[in-house]
Amino acid sequence: MYHILTIGDAVVDTHVKIDNASVECDVDTRECQLCLDYASKIPITDSFQTLGGNAANVACGAAKLGLASAILTSIGKDSNGRMVKQELKKNNVATELVETDAKTKTRYSVVLNFRGERTILSYHEKRNYRWPKKMPATEWVYYTSLSEGYEPLQNELIKFLTKHPAIKVAFNPGSFQLKSKIERVKEVIGLTDVLIVNLEEAERITGITLAKEKSVSGLIHELIQLGAEEVVITDAAAGATAGNVDEIWTMPALPVTVVAKTGAGDAFSSAYIAARIYDHDIPHALAWGAANSAGVISDFGAQKGLLDVKGIKKMSEKFPNIKPKQLV
Repeated sequence: MYHILTIGDAVVDTHVKIDNASVECDVDTRECQLCLDYASKIPITDSFQTLGGNAANVACGAAKLGLASAILTSIGKDSNGRMVKQELKKNNVATELVETDAKTKTRYSVVLNFRGERTILSYHEKRNYRWPKKMPATEWVYYTSLSEGYEPLQNELIKFLTKHPAIKVAFNPGSFQLKSKIERVKEVIGLTDVLIVNLEEAERITGITLAKEKSVSGLIHELIQLGAEEVVITDAAAGATAGNVDEIWTMPALPVTVVAKTGAGDAFSSAYIAARIYDHDIPHALAWGAANSAGVISDFGAQKGLLDVKGIKKMSEKFPNIKPKQLV
């Protein structure tokens, strides 16, 4: 039996490190834009490829934390697909549910790293997702980002979860799912034990802004009313807030030097869910999430900085005064 089975796209990320001293580049902080001089030759200092995608990142993070981890995903019959499978195996993620589709390419993206931030150019293609004939036993399902064509797979997932109510569900909706049909997102939230979204996504799902709700706690209660048992709202450098109908806690981000932010949210999610699988409480899970996220942003790529349980403890001990605080 697996501790966790992630469902979502696996991606090959090509990282490009733009020279920080380049006069052809700038960041317009007023509009939050990476500006490149048109038709210029932009100096870079390095480029490399890594495994990416929310489902793959979370599966790898959970495996690093000692959990039996698997992924249900679709890849192309191409060199990127072979790399995805190779990297998953290297990270101790089971690949029995990785399907190869000769008619579509493996998803990929180009990650532009500049001054500690990343801008992602992402390739999406409609995919023909297939539900496996036989699902392995698992304690948790982590459902996340899929491309166009995901609806039949989600229908089968809902049937499966309805038939197996003992399986815990974590849901982190992807950008395409949120942009296509919010009602389909809410459909899964009604079956969710732990919903993980960022602040902007929480506002989009509820249709309520933080300014109107006046507190993140209020947004959490709105999402709980949609059926989620527990809700986590992340807010980048501001940290994360999590809770249920009885309690809400908040945790600041750890003040580490940021090298690159790719995979930070997935590192948080994998550690938060791992802590809950290990029967730790919400504040403990928030502390694990913050520590793992800090580890990943301290290096390039979504896996290189992932922490094991000892690493989580060591990272937390570096900042003894930064702890979860109860709000409700």
